[in-house]
Amino acid sequence: MKPPRPTLAITGGTGFVGSTLIRHAARRGHPVRALTRRPQDALKGVTWIDGALDRPDSLKRLAEGADAVIHVAGVVNARDRAGFAAGNPEGTLAMVEAAKSVGVRRFIHVSSLAAREPDLSDYGWSKARAEQIVAASGLDWTAVRPPAVYGPGDLEMLELFRMAKRRLILLPPPGRISVIEVSDLSRLLLSLVPENEETLTAIYEADDARPGGWSHAEFAEAIAAAVGRRAAAIHAPAPLLRVAARIDRLVRRGRAKLTLDRAAYFCHPDWVIDPARRPPVDIWQPHIATLVGLKATANAYRAARLL
Repeated sequence: MKPPRPTLAITGGTGFVGSTLIRHAARRGHPVRALTRRPQDALKGVTWIDGALDRPDSLKRLAEGADAVIHVAGVVNARDRAGFAAGNPEGTLAMVEAAKSVGVRRFIHVSSLAAREPDLSDYGWSKARAEQIVAASGLDWTAVRPPAVYGPGDLEMLELFRMAKRRLILLPPPGRISVIEVSDLSRLLLSLVPENEETLTAIYEADDARPGGWSHAEFAEAIAAAVGRRAAAIHAPAPLLRVAARIDRLVRRGRAKLTLDRAAYFCHPDWVIDPARRPPVDIWQPHIATLVGLKATANAYRAARLL
């Protein structure tokens, strides 16, 4: 008889990455305890825990009975540094304390490449601070810094696909990025659950294994191909992006998608992973070629009548 799969406590389970992770974990037979602010549909193998990162009692309930915590939850857009602080370092500290209080040792933390540049944006600062908290926790931790994550269910890149369909894609100033498909990221997080001396206290940067990543223009061309179009790509200068961010803030206020903080992040020329930080190949390798993954994403958008 096979030993039972480890029970996982997952934050951020109602978001894009977290919901994919939960589905993959449940399919593998992991009992899952997942945090949610709102009632969720029943899912086999998943116990939904009513709570939030600012409710320590709920985090303790989430971690009870778990063998490992996978901390996905975080804030990617906020009005100011205080908003990022509450969602990232403070939320991470609360989850670390909850895990320690019930004796959960294994802690897998989802960070961001933005943590490499903490002085560039409030978002990057908050993710770097969260990493520091995890590193000082005394737990058996591993951190993963994903680059740009795409895949079915993602709404962050939807506008790029819509622009490609209209044959004109507006881009930040020239630069390079790495990308990863959400299912590949989920497999990586699950591969890190077993305690392994090689992965403890490691910070990994994972991508689609494309050497040197993608230029902005190359990635735009790949998205256009995924929607069956040929599209022109135009790089917007940094000052124009900052003006657009101020306009978005005036028009949509707290719902603005392009903030000055995000504009600073987008204009950085190098969001390519460090190859030296790739996970060991005997633990994980990407399975989904980006051109294939982008086409599947476009098909999912069409099925949902978003494209």
